[in-house]
Amino acid sequence: MWDVACPQRPSRVAGVTMAGFRVRDLDALRMVPHPAVTLLVEFGTGSPVLDYAAGRQQRGSVVAGPGLGSGGAVWARGENVECVQVRLSPVIARAVLGVSPADLDGAVVALDDLWGREASRIRERLGDVSSWQDRFALTDALLARRHEAGPPVDPEVAWAWDRIVGGRGLVRVDGLAGEVGWSRKRLWSRFRSQLGLPPKRAVKLVRFDHAAHRLVAGEGAARVAADGGYADQSHLHRDVVAFTGVTPATVADEPFLAVDDIAWAGHGAPR
Repeated sequence: MWDVACPQRPSRVAGVTMAGFRVRDLDALRMVPHPAVTLLVEFGTGSPVLDYAAGRQQRGSVVAGPGLGSGGAVWARGENVECVQVRLSPVIARAVLGVSPADLDGAVVALDDLWGREASRIRERLGDVSSWQDRFALTDALLARRHEAGPPVDPEVAWAWDRIVGGRGLVRVDGLAGEVGWSRKRLWSRFRSQLGLPPKRAVKLVRFDHAAHRLVAGEGAARVAADGGYADQSHLHRDVVAFTGVTPATVADEPFLAVDDIAWAGHGAPR
């Protein structure tokens, strides 16, 4: 059983969404890639553990770039886990984190390594309050303060990301540079360095995310492929396997995605 909490108010920072989780026994949960930077702040008596296919582990509060878990390579587990999970749009992640998502280089990084003593203080404060809404308010205040002090991305890069997300990945990336008046080389370089992934990867990740949520909602793979910009059902199958390591039928039953409709209401694909 999962205890899931949601903020009653939107964040003061556009591009931030949060949810709170309390799980007594988290057993081998596959991390499904998502088009956001993930910030996990734990504060309870237990500690989440991320296991990698290569045998590496990461414990405690972490930060991960867009696409965490690609290929089905990352699993979460733990006992008595209590945490606030934040999803940051890559457009604001550099300001909030203090480093570009590109500097994460696809890895999961301990929050203490990025924020030092500030990471310990926020964990302590989250543990001292008793309500989820107070925890969300504390977290939001910290994110807003860091975002205000941090460097913004180029407006052209932010616009290109918004076009990709707004189009649910159904955009021609070759046309984005012309629309902002930049060369293809310049946009590709700035996009990758500031957001942490190249435009073509961003398009595939956003498109996959919408397709995966529609599969979880019970829609057939053929319909999802046809509406989602895939050449055919085999194309969808290959993309899902590439991102998750499993077939579309298996993805449709993933708890990590099924809880989205509760934790991130209004931010997934239409149900």
